Amino acid sequence: MSRRTTLLAALAVGVTLVPLTACGSEDAAAENAAADGAAAGAFPVTIDHLWGSTTIEEEPERVVVLGVTDSDPVLALGTVPVAVQPYTFYSETGVGPWAEEYLQGQELEVIPSTGEVDVEQVAAYDPDLIVGVSAGFDEAVYEQLSQIAPTLVRPAGTRAYGVPRDDATRMIARALGKEDEAEELIAEADAAVADAVAENPQFQGATATVLLPFSGVYGAYLPADARGQFMTELGFEVPAPILAEDDGETFYVELSQERLDLADGDVLVVLTDEASRAVVEQDAVLQQLPVVQDGGLVLPDLDVRGAMTYNTVLSAPYAVEELTPLLRDALAATS
Repeated sequence: MSRRTTLLAALAVGVTLVPLTACGSEDAAAENAAADGAAAGAFPVTIDHLWGSTTIEEEPERVVVLGVTDSDPVLALGTVPVAVQPYTFYSETGVGPWAEEYLQGQELEVIPSTGEVDVEQVAAYDPDLIVGVSAGFDEAVYEQLSQIAPTLVRPAGTRAYGVPRDDATRMIARALGKEDEAEELIAEADAAVADAVAENPQFQGATATVLLPFSGVYGAYLPADARGQFMTELGFEVPAPILAEDDGETFYVELSQERLDLADGDVLVVLTDEASRAVVEQDAVLQQLPVVQDGGLVLPDLDVRGAMTYNTVLSAPYAVEELTPLLRDALAATS
C-alpha cells in the first residue's frame, strides 16, 4: 500500500415539468425545471476532464459518488446518491452534519474508504452517473468505470483531492444539469469566507500549517489540498520551508520527527481523532515547537476537521463558523 493510500485511509430523481398554460409556458417551464430538476436543454452535455471527456445523454437518476467530498455538491443540488464513498470519519452516515438535511430522510449506502475502487461493487448499484472529481483512482480504473456509466473525474491540470471548491461544484452541476443552482451555492459559501476575512484582517499573511498524524509521521498539507486551500482562503500562508518541499506531484509534504521544525509558524492546526489526539498531546517534539509553546496549537474536533477536509459549498460555511474563533485565539496568543 502506498503512503498516499495510507494517508487517505487515516483521513478516510429529477422531475421534468411541462407547461401549465400556453401563455408564457416556456418561461414557466424553464423556471420550474431549474428549481426542481435539470434545466431545459441541459442534456446531452459533454464535460472535459483529465482523461478526455465524458458525455451524459440525459438527466442522471442513479448517481454513485466515489469522490470523497463530491456527495456534498450532489446533495446540495437536489440529488440523493444511491451510494457514496466518504472519508472514513463519516463511514456510518456517509455525510457530515452540514449535509444531513439534504438526505431527504434517506439513508445512504456507504462504500468503505479503502483507497481502492471495487469496480464490481460499483456496477452492482446500476448507476447512470459515477462522480469521482475528488478521488485518486488512476486512468485504468476510470476506463473500467466508464464501461459501467458516464464517469466524471477531475479537470486536467489539477491534483488528486485538490480540485478547488467552486470548480468541483460547477463541474458536478453541469453533469446534473443544474448550473444556475450551483452559482447560488458558490456565492453563499464564498460570502461566508469573505465575511470571515473581512472580520479578521490579522489573518492576512500570517503563517499556518495544517498537519495530520499518520503512520508515525505527519502530513503537512499544501495549498493544492482542500485543507490548505481553506486556510489560504482565510488569508493564511503555508510556511516557506514547507512550500519549498512541494514537488508538484502530491497534496502534502511528509514530515518526520526530525523535520517537524518546518511546521513552525504563527498557527499550527493538527487534525486528529480520538486515538491520535492523545498521541499529538504527548508528542514531545511537536510540543516543543515555538508555535505550540506560545499557544498557537489548534486541535479542532472531528466535525471541524471534516468540514476543513471537505471544503465544499456546504462544509465551508460550517468550517468558517466553527474554526475562525479558534484561529483568532491562537494567532492572538502568538502575536
